[in-house]
Amino acid sequence: MDKRLGIIGITVKNRFKAAPKVNQTLSEHGNIIVGRMGLPFREKDVNVIGIIIEATTDEVGSLTGKLGMLEGVKVKSLLV
Repeated sequence: MDKRLGIIGITVKNRFKAAPKVNQTLSEHGNIIVGRMGLPFREKDVNVIGIIIEATTDEVGSLTGKLGMLEGVKVKSLLV
């Protein structure tokens, strides 16, 4: 299966509860991550993480599925 370039956007509510699980999940899929940027959006009480990836659709599905199951975490992906 061909690898594709993509972006994953993640929002995290309740950072202290969800962040360790988010970071663990991202570390488990570190082989597909090209870059990562995270910003706190204090006015909305949410943290935003942008991930640049190079992965197959199966790998993206695995990562986004695991992240999306975490409480307070929302995920969207775009592959090109």
